[in-house]
Amino acid sequence: MNTAKASQIRWVLVQTSHPGNVGSAARALKTMGFSDLRLINPKHKGIAQVPEAIALASGAGDILAASQESSSLETALQDCSLVLGLTSRDREFGPPPIDWQAARRLIQESVANHQSVALVFGPERTGLENEHLALCTHRVWLDANPAYPSLNLAQALMVCAFTLREVLNQPSGEAQGHLVASEALPDYADPAAVAAMLEHWRAGLEAIGYLDPAYPKKLMPRLQALFSRSRLHKEEIDLLRGIAKQMLLRK
Repeated sequence: MNTAKASQIRWVLVQTSHPGNVGSAARALKTMGFSDLRLINPKHKGIAQVPEAIALASGAGDILAASQESSSLETALQDCSLVLGLTSRDREFGPPPIDWQAARRLIQESVANHQSVALVFGPERTGLENEHLALCTHRVWLDANPAYPSLNLAQALMVCAFTLREVLNQPSGEAQGHLVASEALPDYADPAAVAAMLEHWRAGLEAIGYLDPAYPKKLMPRLQALFSRSRLHKEEIDLLRGIAKQMLLRK
């Protein structure tokens, strides 16, 4: 598989409890040609150096050694235009749900556009919490037995890595043809439209006194991160610019 394509995929494990799962995940990634492993708030600090993790990595010690451990999921997802939260549990609120087949098409599109993608896996016992899913653009489930859809963490990661490798190994023409033949992708706003909307909001927030241009702090960067994670559609850009317009009318 093309190394550049693989490097655009970020594999994020949140609050992992068992060192063996981290080692098995590293082995699965190396076997399928991926390498970017992120560990967020694992139960054991330095979990990648635990002997059980090293033993189950079985030759993928380089992936473990290069893994990044941090306390912030938000930081691990920076610069990712597509963030997929893997969980089989339905949620009343949260990002739009899609199956893994649809998710792979979105990954294909993002990689073709040289954008970074993150796949987020939750704790073994509870899976992803709503606070984690709030940072995802989509909630994704794997097509499993509906009577028993639960997969071991390392198994779920291996299924994703194997099937994603198949997709990314397709010749560019074949991959593009698959995209065209498939269900139409959502009409996402382009980065220029998002940037213009943010500038509109900056002016609106200054107009109502919520943003002091002399002491802006981190308000606009945080809004930019929020809107980027939301993967806004064109009609949503229109809605947000309408709100900004009303803020300016109050000036």
